[in-house]
Amino acid sequence: MKFENVLAELDGFGRYQLRMILLVVIPRITLPFHFLLNNFIAVIPSHHCDISSLDDGGLFRNLSLSERLAISIPVQEDGTLRSCEMFAEPQYQLLSNSSNVADLAWPTVSCQTGWVYDNSTFKSTLATEWDLVCEKRRVNRATATIFFMGVMLGAAVFGYISDRFGRKNGLLVSYVTTTLFGLASAFSYNFPMFAVMRFFTGFGISGISIITIVLCIEWVDIKHRTAVGVLMSMDWSVSTALLPIVAYFVNDWRYLTATATSPLFLAMICWRWLPESARWLISNGKVNTAHFYLSNCAKVNGREQFMADIKPEVLSKVIVVQTQNRKYSCVDLVRTPRMRTRSLLIGTVWFGVACTYYGISLNVTGFGVNIYLTQFIYGAIEIPAKAFILYSLNRIGRRLSQTGTLVLTGLCIICSMLIPEANGVFRTAVGALGKMFAEAAFTTVFLYTTELYPTVLRQNGLGYCSFMARIGVSVSPLIMLAEEVWVPFPHTVFSLVAFSAALSAYFLPETQNVRLPETIEDVEQTRYRLLSCSAAQLLTASGNNPDETSESH
Repeated sequence: MKFENVLAELDGFGRYQLRMILLVVIPRITLPFHFLLNNFIAVIPSHHCDISSLDDGGLFRNLSLSERLAISIPVQEDGTLRSCEMFAEPQYQLLSNSSNVADLAWPTVSCQTGWVYDNSTFKSTLATEWDLVCEKRRVNRATATIFFMGVMLGAAVFGYISDRFGRKNGLLVSYVTTTLFGLASAFSYNFPMFAVMRFFTGFGISGISIITIVLCIEWVDIKHRTAVGVLMSMDWSVSTALLPIVAYFVNDWRYLTATATSPLFLAMICWRWLPESARWLISNGKVNTAHFYLSNCAKVNGREQFMADIKPEVLSKVIVVQTQNRKYSCVDLVRTPRMRTRSLLIGTVWFGVACTYYGISLNVTGFGVNIYLTQFIYGAIEIPAKAFILYSLNRIGRRLSQTGTLVLTGLCIICSMLIPEANGVFRTAVGALGKMFAEAAFTTVFLYTTELYPTVLRQNGLGYCSFMARIGVSVSPLIMLAEEVWVPFPHTVFSLVAFSAALSAYFLPETQNVRLPETIEDVEQTRYRLLSCSAAQLLTASGNNPDETSESH
């Protein structure tokens, strides 16, 4: 008997599993809130130089505001005021002949006493708080990279913690870390402090991202893995659509950052009711604790009789571990040939999926439509993507679904690059379609990865993959900065990355309707024949039909 057989007998998708999913949805609300928070707190509103330094105490004071601006700040080709320059002294002659005189005829200087911002949309942002504009514009854009560097490091650390000390304990550490540093970010008194706090917020929230999905997948049976993988990603889409609504009413960056962190207080209260992964417990020799959680599952799902007949010592034979005291690490991801190949390919896929997804998601102001509406569309379009990918995963499997969604994402990025900026609505439509396919690719890769790695390394594997993904996310804002040199450059790079990831996904093995591997030997298949043979002999000896468990091999 395999662990999948035990779950099937306990009802692998009963009330116990649904309750657990609802409990992890609470902290997962914070994921898109924090991951996409930069779209709102790092917005650079319209601004121009503060012209108070030009006040000469005479005629200047008697002019209207529009007249003061006309003689103090040069205009761009489209007639709007320049953001980073002002005249060295008031040009009063522009009042009489402003339409026929070239602004460039008079010397200009950079802003001398700061900037004046348009606060009609955002009451306060990072840019307005610490003047992260003009020559500091790149620093403002880098806040997303700083956050995702924290997520990148956290993925590796929490992957190890979860495999070493358990899913539930790792999740609690993640809750506490994210809450403390998330709130500290909101109360930062200078930008260096904010950058450090955001780094550690990303570090902590990474654990929530990778541990919750693994915990849920390890508690459901083969039949329902696809549905649970897609269902678990639905909270991301709903929260992504909810974020612009929250940001519309909470338009101060400090309050918005605190609001994005607040669901974790409820999550910490509910943590005590979360179960530990029975797979992990058995793999680490903690069969009595595993029996306790499995008995609770049986009780809630109305299958008490089944667990009453199974003793704790029997569970030690459900999952075979070569060495009970062996401790696994990230090195084991590349120690053997097939594990090494899988890690290389799936790591490339994660890099490509994340880089293109956030390349689209973090560019909501680049499509010519209201930022709140664009973000809402981007979130709402992900919901039909779930239905699409659920059908695709069941119909053509994981490998082709992963490959196809990445190819379609790349094609949408290319199409958006070819549409003129004047057609903002069409650019947004194509961008939203690309976002839909990118989200479908992300939904697939989470499920796919949990099925590719064995239980003893699953969290380490997902941690490594998330590490690769965050490298992709971290470089996305930097790639977008290159549009200052050549406008089509970011779109070209993102599309090439998507196609490269699709090619890597094509060479991965299919995992649809295959039992989860428990050990490295299962992946390398050095033990499969022995397991099959011994299982058949045991079933024959006990009078059972070996064909009844053939699907678990």
